[in-house]
Amino acid sequence: MTFSRQDNKVSFDNELLILVNESDKEIGHKNKLACHQGNGILHRAFSIFIFNDAGKVLMQKRSSEKKLWPLFWSNSCCSHPRKGEKIEKATHRRMEEELGFRTDLQFIFKFQYQANYLDIGSENELCSVYIGKSIAVVRPNKNEIEEWQYLSVQELDQKIEDDPTQFTPWFKIEWQRMRTEFWPAIQTYLE
Repeated sequence: MTFSRQDNKVSFDNELLILVNESDKEIGHKNKLACHQGNGILHRAFSIFIFNDAGKVLMQKRSSEKKLWPLFWSNSCCSHPRKGEKIEKATHRRMEEELGFRTDLQFIFKFQYQANYLDIGSENELCSVYIGKSIAVVRPNKNEIEEWQYLSVQELDQKIEDDPTQFTPWFKIEWQRMRTEFWPAIQTYLE
């Protein structure tokens, strides 16, 4: 679905992100721009997957304004906690800023990855993955989201198989692990 709603900018190059080591110990802070230059600096992040009553997952196409992976399909919502912000607070803040609603979330797993986007920059994140359920009306922030849609698990699996290049690298890692390692627990949560 597309939309024409005007929204506030919620993501800034100068916001301070939380630098971490591989054990997720906080070791400092740098602005978002610096964290994503070159091969990136390891920082804390999160990804959220929202499912509706039918078990379909909310997917978003990233805004054309994004520096990294613009117009790529990704999970429902993803971002970073800011300096001094607990990740649980950050997940709810960002869902409201990006999707226009809040819901309870369940932590699933944490993983580290690094991915370069062309010669523009990189993600280098220790990312916590959450799932949630909601039937709330999606009110996407146009500065963050170009399009959105709900897909069944089977539809999403097929789209990834047909053309994996249309999806962000973190999403592909997360979805593969969710489907192979965590799916029974996710299905129980969704019941």
